Amino acid sequence: MTTWDRIELIRSKNRPTIRDYIPLLFDGFVELHGDRLYGDDPAILGGIARYRGTPVTVIGQVKGRNLEENKRANFAMPHPEGYRKALRLMRQAEKFRRPVILFIDTPGAFCDMESEERGQGEAIARCLYEMMTLKTPILSIVLGEGGSGGALALGVCDQLAMMENAVYSVISPRGCASILWKDPSREKEAAEMLRITAQDLLELGIAETIIPEPETHADPAGMARAIDDYLSQTISNYLKIPIDKLLQNRYDKFRKIGQFLE
Repeated sequence: MTTWDRIELIRSKNRPTIRDYIPLLFDGFVELHGDRLYGDDPAILGGIARYRGTPVTVIGQVKGRNLEENKRANFAMPHPEGYRKALRLMRQAEKFRRPVILFIDTPGAFCDMESEERGQGEAIARCLYEMMTLKTPILSIVLGEGGSGGALALGVCDQLAMMENAVYSVISPRGCASILWKDPSREKEAAEMLRITAQDLLELGIAETIIPEPETHADPAGMARAIDDYLSQTISNYLKIPIDKLLQNRYDKFRKIGQFLE
């Protein structure tokens, strides 16, 4: 498939969301609310659960299946309180030595005036800063769209996995076309040039793993089985790594990104 084919697929209203995956992957999930500073943000869902008996913290960006669900979750575009809630839960996970599992699925952080007034940029930057030295394993999975800083705020991790048809980009194809060529209608062309597919990012050394998708991309159970296969092979391995080594590996991983030879 072309990059644009994948983008249309992951934007389909029938594609499973974080609310489909949690009951299929985790036991005893308890949702936790609020950033303890301003309020709660339904665009980011987070809580504690067990994965095959191991206590974990689960955080994900929320997409809806219909207009009402999307309106409640602000079309998966978090406000600063959403990122501060996520960081609060990650600090809690560090305190109790729970692995953090992050699910990325957003076109980007919300950029209205109120979000900027409440410190959107600072909230994202604080996530990046503190996740780099968080003393517990962090696994991030891009479910569909991984857009700009809104996705990167949940993408500082020990291992980045991407669903087979997911994309992860510094800017949307439409935004790229608008800036480069002053012509948003060239977004399909921009999508190919940006190299934002899972295969591209694996080749560039940004993602470590591609999670294969079943032929029925709208089947939550099939998609969850693929994620389960990945998590079952990964979480236990990272729990065995000493914290000092884990943090050094995480630092080295991000220092290598962007180094290319021609």
